[in-house]
Amino acid sequence: MSESKEAVTKSAQSLTKGDQLKALYTECGLVKEDVHKHRHYIIITRTGIEKIQYAKGIDVRFEVIQCEVGFAAVKAVGTMKVGEVTERIETYGSAYQGNCTNNYYLEMAEKRALSRIVLKMTKAYSLGVFGEDEADDFKKNKTA
Repeated sequence: MSESKEAVTKSAQSLTKGDQLKALYTECGLVKEDVHKHRHYIIITRTGIEKIQYAKGIDVRFEVIQCEVGFAAVKAVGTMKVGEVTERIETYGSAYQGNCTNNYYLEMAEKRALSRIVLKMTKAYSLGVFGEDEADDFKKNKTA
């Protein structure tokens, strides 16, 4: 592990989850509309995910793993520079009738893969954060 990565990891470990989230929000320019609470989780909207992606310089490449009527799976490969090291992570997103109310499964699988790669690369999952696109149930309640 490089010295800069060790310092970043040690620094993050000494902060509370709330402090780490505030730092992520500030660094990435998130605003109130980019985040909401859902039962036990913090949810970041599509716009929030993209703000984090661009602020952190996360490059994402997609590969369609499977696409057929009723099901789609997409692999996302993300890279991000952390100090002198370029980190690389892979993850997947999928969509089908059982986990998606929309009929455009490929697009939803891509959105889910993007949310997952951004949240994994920024270690936001360890803070109890999920992406709005990861489950239909995570959408903000629009009652007003």
